[in-house]
Amino acid sequence: MIQLDPVSLQNYAIAGVALIGAFLAALWAALVVWTFRDMRARSRDFFAQLLAAIVVLVLNIPGFIVYLILRPRETVAEGYARSLEEEALLQSIEERPFCPGCNRLTRPAWLVCPHCQTLLRKTCSQCKQPLELNWNICPLCSAPAPGREARAAIDSG
Repeated sequence: MIQLDPVSLQNYAIAGVALIGAFLAALWAALVVWTFRDMRARSRDFFAQLLAAIVVLVLNIPGFIVYLILRPRETVAEGYARSLEEEALLQSIEERPFCPGCNRLTRPAWLVCPHCQTLLRKTCSQCKQPLELNWNICPLCSAPAPGREARAAIDSG
């Protein structure tokens, strides 16, 4: 049977307390570093990053819990991705052509709305490509848009 004298028992206790203390100190330092890095991913404001790390440095585990409660919901990268997605959705909504007469969906190649016969585009007199009604020149062949010559003659006459 092993007998432990009080001196060796005290040495084991000191070593155990030192080991637990070292672990808690490493945990504390890791929480401070993790908080700073996490806040850096969630905010561009250096003061907010530093303040979050100081709260955890001073208050330890309770400070970390406070940080977890108060930290921003999304990271900067998630916010950027969300804004890109919203912008793409808005563009897809805006790019869908609708008839100004009946508000139905049209196609880019249509010159006239098949539902209400509203003029949607005009045809280039030279290359026969569809042109928007407000264009004064064909972007493909640089010919004047139909009706432009007549308007120029009326304005000068």
